[in-house]
Amino acid sequence: MGTDFTGKVAVVLGASSARGTGWAIAEALAAQGAKVVVGARTLAPLQELAKKTGGIAVRCDATSEDDIKLLIATALKEYGQLDIAVNAAGSALMGPIETAETATLQSSLDTNYLANVYFVKHAAAAMGNGGSIVIISTMATTNVMGPLFPYACAKAATDCLVRYAAVEYGGRNIRVNSVQPGPILSDLTWDLLTNPQVKERMEYEIPLKRIGVPSDFANAVLWLAGPCYATGINLQLNGGHFLQRFPRPEELAAKVEDAGRPQHDREQGAT
Repeated sequence: MGTDFTGKVAVVLGASSARGTGWAIAEALAAQGAKVVVGARTLAPLQELAKKTGGIAVRCDATSEDDIKLLIATALKEYGQLDIAVNAAGSALMGPIETAETATLQSSLDTNYLANVYFVKHAAAAMGNGGSIVIISTMATTNVMGPLFPYACAKAATDCLVRYAAVEYGGRNIRVNSVQPGPILSDLTWDLLTNPQVKERMEYEIPLKRIGVPSDFANAVLWLAGPCYATGINLQLNGGHFLQRFPRPEELAAKVEDAGRPQHDREQGAT
């Protein structure tokens, strides 16, 4: 039986994709009784989610401190409190170090680090004595995952932020944690991860032999948002993938290329 969040108020940022992690988190919290305010840059799908969950939709650009401040203020105005705050927004910018450009690096920092600073800052300020803040990070901060260095390094800064915030706000019983997924089967990755060859290669490196789905991370948030004795942790939640390695880009490219060949050519190992 799940935690009863009746009487609790939650904010979920990054919740505009129907097959996304933020959406699943918002639905899970609402299903357990929480009143949920959802935010993202695209308003139309947010409004659909708010209708499904009986909550409120607020357009919010995660890189704008003013927008985040308004998102949190809306929860206080409409419901009078804030108990749970989850930021699932992120942007997985890619590229090698040798061609890195300042604009790309800054964009990744804005979305994957600075946005989380603003989110923690304003969420904690709105909470009374007690609350839970959860940031969706990535396994790429601890395990090299192809050319994801701009994203991974910015998220690594967020994982460090979580530890500092846990100490700063612990005296008010506000817990701050992050979750580190591996690949997630969502709208963003659907075409790639439903490719049978790519799926097989990914799952080969995952001890639990399956790719994570949004509900896996929603379940983790329910635990972290409940009465758990955890703060300042960067929770590896990826089916044990962090114990193995991420397939190299050329391995995945070969699988994609192979999947496009006629079956008889694949059987003969044609190149």
